[in-house]
Amino acid sequence: MTTSTTPETVTSSELLSVVASRELAARRTVFAGIGLPTLATELAHLTVAPQIEVVYESGVCGAHPSHLPETIADAVLITGAEAVLSMPTLFGSVLQGGHIDVGFLGAAQIDRWGNLNTSVIGDWENPSVRLPGSGGAVEVMANSREVFVVMRRHNPRSFTETLDFCTTPGPDRALDEGIRPLGVGVTRVITELGILSREGVGEELRLTAVHPGVTVEQVKESTGWDLQVADRVGTVEPPTAAELRLLREDVDPGRVYLR
Repeated sequence: MTTSTTPETVTSSELLSVVASRELAARRTVFAGIGLPTLATELAHLTVAPQIEVVYESGVCGAHPSHLPETIADAVLITGAEAVLSMPTLFGSVLQGGHIDVGFLGAAQIDRWGNLNTSVIGDWENPSVRLPGSGGAVEVMANSREVFVVMRRHNPRSFTETLDFCTTPGPDRALDEGIRPLGVGVTRVITELGILSREGVGEELRLTAVHPGVTVEQVKESTGWDLQVADRVGTVEPPTAAELRLLREDVDPGRVYLR
């Protein structure tokens, strides 16, 4: 029997990591960024997806690090890895070859179609915040079979009707420009309030599950567009004691990303 925990004992990072890890069940290859995606994929490897293979933007495939990497270029990723590829091979053969099941991305802003902003908040010429930019996110969005997004904040500024800047267009927007991506774009968004989902091109994100104690109206009020709601909205199972123990003691005992 698994033992659930109370919300007061779980941090936001732990909650998002556990819920995201569960979504990786039955997935094989994941293109993961550093941070929460790393936590989620490592936990999935120990729980719901023991055969999962993680690919990093630095070209490392099938990493088996002794401890969590602090950057995508951390030397700990190299030792024991299945392969280390050049950038042209990684993006030209692995990503564009359609070999990634799930691309794991983060963003400062997302809209109803799963387009992402990681460039600026505010006006491009005089932004209030300048962000890191795309990195490989455009290629990950276009070529992964599907994309999961983890968002630390769920508010109308982050979940917005109109992006301040579109860094990473989803397939709907790309198709409007005459570009046909390989994948279906964002299918899951995991937030502090619940889970938003879509099946693919032509569908908006809709609320499919909430965390315990969160109401549908609360999520709608925290979203900057008229959020669609599934006919049946589930309740996310809180992290179990076993999941939290693995996350805290095995995945990130040094609390590199847990906070």
